[in-house]
Amino acid sequence: MEKVYLDSAATTQMREEVIERMTSVMKEVYGNPSSTHSYGRSAKSLIEQARKTVAGYLNVQPSEIIFTSGGTEADNLALNSAVRDLGVKRIITSKIEHHAVLHSVEQLENCHDIEVQYVNLDSLGNIKTEHLEQLLKASSVKSLVSLMHVNNEIGNKLNLKRVAGLCKAEGALFHSDCVQSIGHYDLDFNEIPVDFSAASAHKFHGPKGVGFAFIRKNSGLKPLIFGGEQERGHRAGTEGVHNIVGLEEALKLVMDNLKEEQEYIQGLKTHFIQKLKSAIPGVKFNGACEDPKNSTYTLVNICLPVSAEKALMLLFQLDLKGISCSKGSACQSGSDEGSHVLNAFLAEEDLQKPSLRFSFSRFNTKEELDYVIDCLKEYVG
Repeated sequence: MEKVYLDSAATTQMREEVIERMTSVMKEVYGNPSSTHSYGRSAKSLIEQARKTVAGYLNVQPSEIIFTSGGTEADNLALNSAVRDLGVKRIITSKIEHHAVLHSVEQLENCHDIEVQYVNLDSLGNIKTEHLEQLLKASSVKSLVSLMHVNNEIGNKLNLKRVAGLCKAEGALFHSDCVQSIGHYDLDFNEIPVDFSAASAHKFHGPKGVGFAFIRKNSGLKPLIFGGEQERGHRAGTEGVHNIVGLEEALKLVMDNLKEEQEYIQGLKTHFIQKLKSAIPGVKFNGACEDPKNSTYTLVNICLPVSAEKALMLLFQLDLKGISCSKGSACQSGSDEGSHVLNAFLAEEDLQKPSLRFSFSRFNTKEELDYVIDCLKEYVG
């Protein structure tokens, strides 16, 4: 095999249908959406239709969807504006959040004197909801909880409805980065009382550079980017119509075929796990990724029984064989601090071994996975 791409948690291959739709829009609908003439109105109409489509899949109001440059901007919008506009004085999060959240929280702590508290994790990296409840009850200051739905490195799933209910009961705002779950799960934000969320199109076979923030109606959040009145005043700047339409097309395709794709990709993951266990005795699965009930069907994070010295060239050797995946280990070189996620809960013994994240999509096959396992077996020896 020439190439095997198993890094879809980082970014996905765009669907041909998405590329075709975007190309058509770039050719034919090039007006500025803020212009009042027919070219502008045509562009604006596409944006508003996309907003309705996205809102429909999440069972929310179109006015609650704000198109952004991606998940990072959506996370920043929610966290920064909540502190600035809503009087939030305390943020409760975890050590395994995406850096879009962790670095934003650190900045808010340094510049706005925000109290930051971290929820304890169990031995698999799961959030201890009992500790979260204790933290919520321990203070009466205005609080915001920020916990991701699906972890991008180990695949652990948060009980979104339970956490949202705890926050609502204690009067705390709830922000959840859903970049790894929107487009992979059927989420109903009318049923789940999340206040703010984030999504990114390139995680579900759409274009890079576009995503959206879900902002609950009447939240009081104000914009971070000032200028025009685009996106209902939440985000100034001329909209990338072709990107927004690409996001819509990608979301429609995945959501309209969600059950079928979930079953296919889960089948790939199950096959990969079973074959790994047979081929490489001593392989470990980081986090809850081996558990289909408590982890996403889209990725596996494994710890290989290889010495730290031999692990140094592992990714390079896999790349030479045409295999693309992600490193997920702690200290593999003097200048590498490793994964902050794994560092938060793995035992020291396992932190010294190489960990890799393999993430799957509808474009992968079992034959590809068998090839990867053969290559890993050969390397591990």
